[in-house]
Amino acid sequence: MRKLLIKTFIKDYENIKDPQVRESYGKLAGAVGIASNVLLCTIKIIVGLVFHSIAILADGINNLADASSSFITLIGFRLASRPADEDHPYGHARIEYLTGVIVSVLIIVLGIQLCIRSIDKIIHPDELDFSYVAVAVLIVAILIKIWQAFFNIKMGEAISSSTLKATGTDSRNDVISTSVVLAGILIGKITGLQLDGYLGILVALFIVYSGFQLVKETADPLLGQAPDPELVTAISEQILSHSEVLGIHDLVVHNYGPSRIFASVHVEVDAHGNLMESHDVIDNIERTLSEKLHIHLVVHMDPVDYKDPLTLTVKQQLNELISKNETILDVHDVRVVQGYTHHNIIFDIVVSPQCNMSESELKSKLTEGLQQYNSLYHPVITIDKNYTGDFEKH
Repeated sequence: MRKLLIKTFIKDYENIKDPQVRESYGKLAGAVGIASNVLLCTIKIIVGLVFHSIAILADGINNLADASSSFITLIGFRLASRPADEDHPYGHARIEYLTGVIVSVLIIVLGIQLCIRSIDKIIHPDELDFSYVAVAVLIVAILIKIWQAFFNIKMGEAISSSTLKATGTDSRNDVISTSVVLAGILIGKITGLQLDGYLGILVALFIVYSGFQLVKETADPLLGQAPDPELVTAISEQILSHSEVLGIHDLVVHNYGPSRIFASVHVEVDAHGNLMESHDVIDNIERTLSEKLHIHLVVHMDPVDYKDPLTLTVKQQLNELISKNETILDVHDVRVVQGYTHHNIIFDIVVSPQCNMSESELKSKLTEGLQQYNSLYHPVITIDKNYTGDFEKH
């Protein structure tokens, strides 16, 4: 059913990197959610009123809230697809993350409301009018909600959407809550025990917990989450595949929403090479990676002199020093300015988040280590933080 809907309503559905295709996926998921939840809401409220079941009535109202969540998802994808403007030069794609947070908060609110209703049921138990029609309605509702959960989670995985995954999790929670209502009715019929309230509290606590987990998952990209390690690796491998590239450093990736990724990187080239040829290589790297990885890449060219004997010696000595410290990941931009009384050794180091030393301590330690090789060395050190999530030594 999911594949049939996708093929029927989404043009070029396989091109999920295209922002317009992603928007179509989100709109389809929102429309399906609204239609199915409104149907379930209507049926459950009618059955709840006819058979005097507060539990079924409350479950129907929960479906009405789900329809509202689907509407928020639909609006969110629509707004997120708006192009960049003067006030938002990087586009509006992060709105999708905001809608994910809103859906997650709604899940928490519904869980708290269910908990309150369950406590009230324990304090004021009421008799349920058993009906096979009500049981049949709940079973059908569970089957539809299972399909909804599968549909939204798979759609979310297909386009890497935390909003659709959150909606799918909400549907999964509804499966559990409706199953508890059904179990309560059946247990009451067989044993006469009224367990709805106690079971409802357990379900409510689970829903609240999953809601908080989803808030964290959907809010992380807004707070500045580390980039996908696979993307970092792909960028590095693609750049280093060019024979003219001697090395890369200072890779920074900014996520402004799905399909709105901006990156910058420093690429080392031979200082003795042809300037125009090197510039052409850099242009080709920017264009090729932007097309292949669907990112906006800016490359800074760093000429390095690896033919100077002293520079090569210093580079080797620095590598020996940082090999003794696991929290120093890399050294780059090594330059040597020779003088009569001292040599300025200019370089950058990359430090992992696990490094407990202050910048002054790190600089003192490296200065002391270098001057053991040569007392004329005068290090000028810049310390970079690792922002890519790649914490292994290069």
